[in-house]
Amino acid sequence: MRNVISIRVQNVPGVLSHVAGMLAARGYNVDSLTVGATEDPSLSRMTIVLDVEPELAEQVSRQLQKLVTVVETQNLSHVAHVERELALVRVEVSAAERSGVVELANIFRAKIIDVAARSVLVEISGVSSKLDAFIVALQPYRIVSLTRSGCISTARGDYELMK
Repeated sequence: MRNVISIRVQNVPGVLSHVAGMLAARGYNVDSLTVGATEDPSLSRMTIVLDVEPELAEQVSRQLQKLVTVVETQNLSHVAHVERELALVRVEVSAAERSGVVELANIFRAKIIDVAARSVLVEISGVSSKLDAFIVALQPYRIVSLTRSGCISTARGDYELMK
């Protein structure tokens, strides 16, 4: 089962290494791990996606909470939450094929952010399954490069305010 764990950590050198090391030492396979700034400059937020059973995800949350640099853990799989991912996809196209890629981008609400003589760079964001579907739809063309950000997530509604 796909589990999304959000953790707030101290914004100090080595915290990513501590978290990744703990996950690797226990043999957990991470599907996605993203790190970014928060509203508090002393903290960062990590979003970790694991494909494990719910009981194992709870165990991971408890183990993460024991790390000195971890301030808070939250398994978002148990609450209503929003997930997003970003991808940049460069597609090799001829001038004649370009309109097909532009049409697909419009259908998926993606943006053309760079056009070159032989390629188009597309930016798309949304849930992981939307990005997967877009990439499959581009299969008739040659994908030259693909970069995905990994999942970021937060609880819906006033959840953060109720703590």
